[in-house]
Amino acid sequence: MKVFVIDQARCNGCHGCQLACKDEHCGNDWMPYQKPQPETGHFWMKVNQTTHGQVPKVKIEYQPYMCMQCDNPKCAICDAVTKRPDGLVAIDPIKAEGRRDIMEACPYGAIYWNEELNIPQKCDGCAHLVDAGEIPHCVDMCVTEALKFGDEEDFAEEIARATQIIPEDGCRPRVYYLNAPGLFIGGAVFNSEIDECLEGATVTLTDQTGAATTVQSDDWGDFWFRHLVPGTYKVEIALDGYEGKVIEDIVLDKSLNLGDFDLPKVDTTPLI
Repeated sequence: MKVFVIDQARCNGCHGCQLACKDEHCGNDWMPYQKPQPETGHFWMKVNQTTHGQVPKVKIEYQPYMCMQCDNPKCAICDAVTKRPDGLVAIDPIKAEGRRDIMEACPYGAIYWNEELNIPQKCDGCAHLVDAGEIPHCVDMCVTEALKFGDEEDFAEEIARATQIIPEDGCRPRVYYLNAPGLFIGGAVFNSEIDECLEGATVTLTDQTGAATTVQSDDWGDFWFRHLVPGTYKVEIALDGYEGKVIEDIVLDKSLNLGDFDLPKVDTTPLI
């Protein structure tokens, strides 16, 4: 069975895969596999871009997105949609004519309607190339090797540590994502009296289960906690010679810059 493995840490948002899909399918008739893709409106392969955080702590997430080639495709509501023996999901352009309900059945929004041809269309993994012993054009043109395609057993190690787009009603998608960035909590520490960033502060993040993670602020006073899941957190900041800070009940539903924290020096003047 064929699978796609997408390493988001390698994707730099160049949109090369998206352009490759257009190059392969716009103006090209690959019957009986596919009729031509419209030049506009369809994105059988697209790159979703998500901005995480707030200025100045901002990260951009790029996610190549396509048909999930499900084991249990919800779009297979008639004999126009088939799960091929190699695992790719195909829509027959002849049998699917007029079947807008095929497009509407996809929970991932990965099927598009071709108004001119009156048919639903989507990525089929470049089945015409795969049957010729080649790889999908988007994978072939990915300069960072963020996209990979092949037999499931050849990617056993990657699949074991991969995630998927959240399955809808047991669709069992066959597109696996590596290094999905998740959410982050960030901030910075400084001292206004000396007008300097504070390096080496111990910053501890505790989640709602009580599990704790500790990092050190860097030479710019910045601290980051990455690959987090939504939930409620507490942050504690400590540095010898400075007053600490505790930030409680941090509700994380999107990446968050906590801001800059001014840590006053501890007054060590002896009492007389």
